[in-house]
Amino acid sequence: MRGASLTIGGACHHAGMDLATPLGPRVLVVEDDTQLAAMLRTLLSDEGYRVDVARDGQQGLHLALGARHDILLVDRGLPGIEGIDLVRRLRRQGVTTPVLVLTARGTAADRVEGLDAGAEDYLVKPFDVDELLARLRALLRRHLEDAEELDLGGRRLLVAERRVVGASGADVELSPRECELLLVLARRPSRVFGREELLDRVFDDADTTGAVDTYVHYLRRKLGRDIVRTVRGSGYRMGHG
Repeated sequence: MRGASLTIGGACHHAGMDLATPLGPRVLVVEDDTQLAAMLRTLLSDEGYRVDVARDGQQGLHLALGARHDILLVDRGLPGIEGIDLVRRLRRQGVTTPVLVLTARGTAADRVEGLDAGAEDYLVKPFDVDELLARLRALLRRHLEDAEELDLGGRRLLVAERRVVGASGADVELSPRECELLLVLARRPSRVFGREELLDRVFDDADTTGAVDTYVHYLRRKLGRDIVRTVRGSGYRMGHG
């Protein structure tokens, strides 16, 4: 849908920002409007997200509890379980995934109710597509910075335990430096990091970028060659894992 006009809630907007990443952040869209849900699925898929769609609050609750998502995009006026009640139930169940609420109700009281229920952001219909994408990117950045578990494409990095889980076979233990290097890359999976920058961020006591190359080798040896991608002439980025 790159460069195409979209009609969202009766307004015409333009999409065009690229968030494509090797891992594809996973978003759950809970929206009962069939046309809007289809538009959001196409738009977000084109932007590099992996998209799950629920058509009512009950299905949204089931999917949100049954799988890990990076962002939840929840319509307020849902059948089954109303959107704000859905957010409250998820928070009571310990789901901390960032939530952006979509609604046709834009009063200050409505926004306060949504935020008090546990949503991180609130966007009123009709909305601008570029604004929606920008807000999702901001939520994703904050989520990745704060997350204690990060998706590695089928596996998860447990930050506090310095451990990768979910692969076939035994869990993989990481050294402090290996974990820190993987953490920097995984928190910005679409970004290419130069070797000098990684040296400054992770190896402040090392003199040459050879330390970066050595620890990339260690990560690949433990987790597979695709865990870190070499971008020729630029540096490293997160791979598929």
